[in-house]
Amino acid sequence: MLNAAAAERNKGPILAVLRDCVSTDRPLQALEISSGTGQHVTHFAQTLRNICWQPSEYDRKSLASIEAYRAHYRLANVRPAIYLDASMPCDHWGGIQPESLDLVLNINMIHISPMACTEGLFKGAGVILKPQGVLLTYGPYAMNGQITPQSNIDFDYSLRQRNPEWGLRDISHLSSIAQKSGLFLEKIVDMPANNKCLLFRKESLV
Repeated sequence: MLNAAAAERNKGPILAVLRDCVSTDRPLQALEISSGTGQHVTHFAQTLRNICWQPSEYDRKSLASIEAYRAHYRLANVRPAIYLDASMPCDHWGGIQPESLDLVLNINMIHISPMACTEGLFKGAGVILKPQGVLLTYGPYAMNGQITPQSNIDFDYSLRQRNPEWGLRDISHLSSIAQKSGLFLEKIVDMPANNKCLLFRKESLV
Protein backbone atom coordinates (compact mmCIF):
# COMPACT_ATOMS: atom_id res chain seq x y z
CA MET A 1 0.00 0.00 0.00
CA LEU A 2 1.91 3.01 -1.29
CA ASN A 3 1.12 6.33 0.37
CA ALA A 4 1.21 9.66 -1.48
CA ALA A 5 1.12 12.69 0.82
CA ALA A 6 -0.66 14.80 -1.82
CA ALA A 7 -3.41 12.18 -2.21
CA GLU A 8 -3.89 12.10 1.55
CA ARG A 9 -4.28 15.89 1.59
CA ASN A 10 -6.60 16.30 -1.37
CA LYS A 11 -8.88 13.25 -1.11
CA GLY A 12 -11.26 15.05 1.29
CA PRO A 13 -11.68 18.25 -0.77
CA ILE A 14 -12.14 16.23 -3.99
CA LEU A 15 -14.76 14.03 -2.31
CA ALA A 16 -16.67 17.20 -1.35
CA VAL A 17 -16.77 18.25 -5.03
CA LEU A 18 -17.87 14.75 -6.10
CA ARG A 19 -20.74 14.80 -3.61
CA ASP A 20 -21.95 18.07 -5.15
CA CYS A 21 -21.79 16.96 -8.78
CA VAL A 22 -23.01 13.34 -8.82
CA SER A 23 -26.26 11.76 -7.68
CA THR A 24 -26.19 9.78 -4.44
CA ASP A 25 -29.67 8.24 -4.70
CA ARG A 26 -29.22 5.77 -7.59
CA PRO A 27 -26.60 3.24 -8.71
CA LEU A 28 -23.80 4.79 -10.81
CA GLN A 29 -20.78 3.47 -12.70
CA ALA A 30 -17.43 5.30 -12.47
CA LEU A 31 -13.96 4.92 -13.95
CA GLU A 32 -10.91 6.52 -12.37
CA ILE A 33 -8.16 6.98 -14.95
CA SER A 34 -4.67 7.12 -13.42
CA SER A 35 -5.69 5.95 -9.95
CA GLY A 36 -2.18 6.25 -8.51
CA THR A 37 -1.73 4.53 -5.17
CA GLY A 38 -5.42 3.65 -4.68
CA GLN A 39 -5.92 6.11 -1.81
CA HIS A 40 -8.47 8.18 -3.73
CA VAL A 41 -10.72 5.42 -5.03
CA THR A 42 -10.95 3.60 -1.70
CA HIS A 43 -11.67 6.86 0.15
CA PHE A 44 -14.42 7.89 -2.28
CA ALA A 45 -15.94 4.40 -2.35
CA GLN A 46 -16.37 4.32 1.42
CA THR A 47 -18.64 7.38 1.30
CA LEU A 48 -20.22 7.14 -2.16
CA ARG A 49 -21.56 3.61 -1.76
CA ASN A 50 -24.00 3.96 -4.66
CA ILE A 51 -21.10 4.22 -7.12
CA CYS A 52 -19.35 1.14 -8.48
CA TRP A 53 -15.74 2.24 -9.02
CA GLN A 54 -13.31 0.94 -11.65
CA PRO A 55 -9.72 1.98 -10.80
CA SER A 56 -7.09 1.92 -13.53
CA GLU A 57 -3.39 2.64 -13.93
CA TYR A 58 -0.53 2.67 -16.44
CA ASP A 59 2.16 2.14 -13.79
CA ARG A 60 2.58 -1.48 -12.65
CA LYS A 61 3.69 -0.62 -9.08
CA SER A 62 0.61 1.55 -8.69
CA LEU A 63 -1.62 -1.30 -9.90
CA ALA A 64 -0.19 -3.50 -7.12
CA SER A 65 -0.79 -0.74 -4.57
CA ILE A 66 -4.42 -0.30 -5.65
CA GLU A 67 -4.98 -4.02 -5.19
CA ALA A 68 -3.41 -3.84 -1.72
CA TYR A 69 -5.84 -1.04 -0.76
CA ARG A 70 -8.75 -3.08 -2.15
CA ALA A 71 -7.69 -6.09 -0.09
CA HIS A 72 -7.32 -3.95 3.04
CA TYR A 73 -10.68 -2.18 2.83
CA ARG A 74 -12.65 -5.06 1.25
CA LEU A 75 -15.02 -2.70 -0.53
CA ALA A 76 -17.67 -4.44 -2.62
CA ASN A 77 -18.08 -1.35 -4.81
CA VAL A 78 -14.44 -1.20 -6.02
CA ARG A 79 -13.58 -3.49 -8.92
CA PRO A 80 -10.12 -5.02 -9.50
CA ALA A 81 -7.78 -2.44 -11.06
CA ILE A 82 -7.18 -2.61 -14.80
CA TYR A 83 -4.16 -1.54 -16.85
CA LEU A 84 -5.07 1.54 -18.90
CA ASP A 85 -2.97 3.70 -21.21
CA ALA A 86 -4.93 6.94 -21.69
CA SER A 87 -3.08 7.70 -24.92
CA MET A 88 -4.60 4.58 -26.53
CA PRO A 89 -8.08 4.46 -28.10
CA CYS A 90 -10.76 3.56 -25.56
CA ASP A 91 -11.46 0.20 -27.18
CA HIS A 92 -8.15 -0.78 -25.51
CA TRP A 93 -9.43 0.29 -22.06
CA GLY A 94 -10.20 -3.11 -20.56
CA GLY A 95 -13.48 -3.71 -22.37
CA ILE A 96 -15.38 -0.67 -21.07
CA GLN A 97 -18.42 -0.23 -23.30
CA PRO A 98 -19.56 2.98 -25.02
CA GLU A 99 -22.04 5.09 -23.04
CA SER A 100 -21.79 2.80 -19.99
CA LEU A 101 -20.41 5.23 -17.38
CA ASP A 102 -21.87 8.06 -15.34
CA LEU A 103 -18.53 9.45 -14.15
CA VAL A 104 -14.90 9.51 -15.28
CA LEU A 105 -12.42 10.85 -12.74
CA ASN A 106 -8.85 11.95 -13.45
CA ILE A 107 -6.64 13.35 -10.68
CA ASN A 108 -3.15 14.83 -11.16
CA MET A 109 -2.40 13.21 -14.52
CA ILE A 110 -2.79 15.94 -17.11
CA HIS A 111 0.31 17.92 -16.10
CA ILE A 112 2.60 14.90 -15.64
CA SER A 113 1.93 13.06 -18.89
CA PRO A 114 2.33 13.79 -22.60
CA MET A 115 -0.47 15.72 -24.31
CA ALA A 116 -1.45 12.49 -26.12
CA CYS A 117 -2.73 11.18 -22.77
CA THR A 118 -4.90 14.26 -22.22
CA GLU A 119 -6.26 14.09 -25.77
CA GLY A 120 -6.97 10.37 -25.27
CA LEU A 121 -8.66 11.07 -21.94
CA PHE A 122 -11.16 13.49 -23.49
CA LYS A 123 -11.72 11.42 -26.61
CA GLY A 124 -12.28 8.25 -24.59
CA ALA A 125 -14.52 9.95 -22.03
CA GLY A 126 -16.64 11.30 -24.88
CA VAL A 127 -17.28 7.71 -25.97
CA ILE A 128 -17.69 5.80 -22.68
CA LEU A 129 -19.76 8.38 -20.77
CA LYS A 130 -23.53 8.25 -20.93
CA PRO A 131 -25.28 11.40 -22.18
CA GLN A 132 -25.09 13.98 -19.37
CA GLY A 133 -22.25 12.01 -17.77
CA VAL A 134 -19.44 13.87 -16.02
CA LEU A 135 -15.67 13.98 -16.51
CA LEU A 136 -14.01 15.49 -13.44
CA THR A 137 -10.34 16.43 -13.60
CA TYR A 138 -8.18 17.79 -10.78
CA GLY A 139 -4.80 19.46 -10.70
CA PRO A 140 -2.94 22.74 -11.30
CA TYR A 141 -3.76 24.59 -14.53
CA ALA A 142 -2.92 27.73 -16.46
CA MET A 143 -5.76 30.20 -17.10
CA ASN A 144 -5.87 32.45 -20.17
CA GLY A 145 -2.18 31.83 -20.81
CA GLN A 146 -1.19 32.74 -17.24
CA ILE A 147 0.11 30.53 -14.44
CA THR A 148 -0.33 31.76 -10.87
CA PRO A 149 0.97 31.92 -8.17
CA GLN A 150 4.78 31.74 -8.29
CA SER A 151 4.78 28.26 -6.74
CA ASN A 152 2.83 26.94 -9.76
CA ILE A 153 5.21 28.75 -12.15
CA ASP A 154 8.11 27.02 -10.40
CA PHE A 155 6.29 23.69 -10.49
CA ASP A 156 5.60 24.02 -14.23
CA TYR A 157 9.29 24.80 -14.83
CA SER A 158 10.42 21.78 -12.82
CA LEU A 159 8.02 19.49 -14.71
CA ARG A 160 9.28 20.70 -18.08
CA GLN A 161 12.88 20.21 -16.94
CA ARG A 162 12.07 16.60 -16.07
CA ASN A 163 10.19 15.97 -19.32
CA PRO A 164 9.56 18.54 -22.09
CA GLU A 165 6.19 16.86 -22.79
CA TRP A 166 4.93 17.63 -19.26
CA GLY A 167 3.65 20.91 -17.81
CA LEU A 168 0.56 22.80 -16.67
CA ARG A 169 -2.12 22.92 -19.40
CA ASP A 170 -4.32 25.91 -20.12
CA ILE A 171 -7.98 25.48 -19.21
CA SER A 172 -9.15 27.13 -22.44
CA HIS A 173 -7.06 24.68 -24.47
CA LEU A 174 -8.46 21.74 -22.52
CA SER A 175 -11.98 23.07 -23.05
CA SER A 176 -11.48 23.23 -26.82
CA ILE A 177 -10.09 19.67 -26.89
CA ALA A 178 -13.03 18.47 -24.81
CA GLN A 179 -15.62 20.09 -27.08
CA LYS A 180 -14.41 18.01 -30.02
CA SER A 181 -15.64 14.95 -28.09
CA GLY A 182 -18.95 16.46 -26.99
CA LEU A 183 -17.71 17.43 -23.53
CA PHE A 184 -18.38 20.95 -22.30
CA LEU A 185 -16.75 22.73 -19.36
CA GLU A 186 -19.60 23.34 -16.94
CA LYS A 187 -17.82 24.36 -13.75
CA ILE A 188 -14.42 25.34 -12.34
CA VAL A 189 -13.98 24.78 -8.61
CA ASP A 190 -11.07 26.40 -6.78
CA MET A 191 -9.30 23.88 -4.54
CA PRO A 192 -6.63 24.07 -1.82
CA ALA A 193 -2.94 24.48 -2.73
CA ASN A 194 -3.69 26.41 -5.97
CA ASN A 195 -5.40 23.48 -7.68
CA LYS A 196 -8.76 23.32 -9.43
CA CYS A 197 -11.44 20.78 -10.27
CA LEU A 198 -12.79 21.02 -13.82
CA LEU A 199 -16.23 19.54 -14.40
CA PHE A 200 -16.99 18.60 -18.01
CA ARG A 201 -20.43 17.30 -19.00
CA LYS A 202 -21.20 15.15 -22.02
CA GLU A 203 -23.80 16.63 -24.29
CA SER A 204 -25.08 15.32 -27.60
CA LEU A 205 -23.17 16.55 -30.61
CA VAL A 206 -25.61 18.37 -32.87
